[in-house]
Amino acid sequence: MGMLDRISEGLSRSRTKLKEQMNILLDRGPDVDEGFWEGLEETLILADMGALAASDIVERMRDRATRQALPDAYAVLDLLNDEIAGTFAEGGEQVLGGGPAVVLFVGINGTGKTTTVGKLAKEATDQGRTVLLGSADTFRAAAIEQLEVWAKRSGVEMVTRERGSDPASVCFDTLERADEVGADLVLVDTAGRLHTSADLMRELQKVVAVVRKRSKMPVYTVLVIDATTGQNGLQQAREFDRALDLDALIVTKLDGTAKGGIALAVSHELGLPVLKIGVGEQLDDLRDFDAHDFARALVGSFDERS
Repeated sequence: MGMLDRISEGLSRSRTKLKEQMNILLDRGPDVDEGFWEGLEETLILADMGALAASDIVERMRDRATRQALPDAYAVLDLLNDEIAGTFAEGGEQVLGGGPAVVLFVGINGTGKTTTVGKLAKEATDQGRTVLLGSADTFRAAAIEQLEVWAKRSGVEMVTRERGSDPASVCFDTLERADEVGADLVLVDTAGRLHTSADLMRELQKVVAVVRKRSKMPVYTVLVIDATTGQNGLQQAREFDRALDLDALIVTKLDGTAKGGIALAVSHELGLPVLKIGVGEQLDDLRDFDAHDFARALVGSFDERS
């Protein structure tokens, strides 16, 4: 199965939900009047794209429809894929793009951080990079064991300490070891924590500060969010970004939800590029993010003429 086909399959629930809402909008007729624009904005919000992104998309489409004298709603919706794609924040190539980097993965429990780190380690190792893993989730024994499995599968070294150790100390040890072995990519799995816990967020701030102070390589902080959380994922992202000044985003479990639009909501509002999307459980189901492929898979076609 091709990459676009796999992404399309993974976003099938989200696409079905969006098409159902679009069909309701189109049932009112093809006229491009004020009611159409209000309905379109509401439809995008209901698809979890967020009020800010929805408003910006509709405003740009209004402008294009006027300038191009588009004749009906179907002609307007022909623009939707490109407008959605253009709403995603750009950048982020340097995070996993091949240059030396230390990448900290943060997020709440259950988003798939540890699995994501493991898959990225395998991918980078297969590309010939020297990877080192840091298991700074010292509170959940299963996280250490899970990452060890991925380390063995990838043939990479992992640095950890006994359960309950200070995560910042684990990170310091990881960076020391990275210098010794000449690692050019360090992936650090941090403990999942609720974004509403001030104490836990302060601890995570300490971890990030220690890594940034000690590392000789560029340091990036990447939020992993679970798409099934929908708009709650946007609130999580706001809090993590406020505390840590995030660099990028990975969105997981898109295949298990109709709330795939949340990837756009977070990326646009916080200006965070999406690095990868998870559309399944298999190793190759963690895919490079392409805004145009994502938009095509999310929107599909609403044109009854076809």
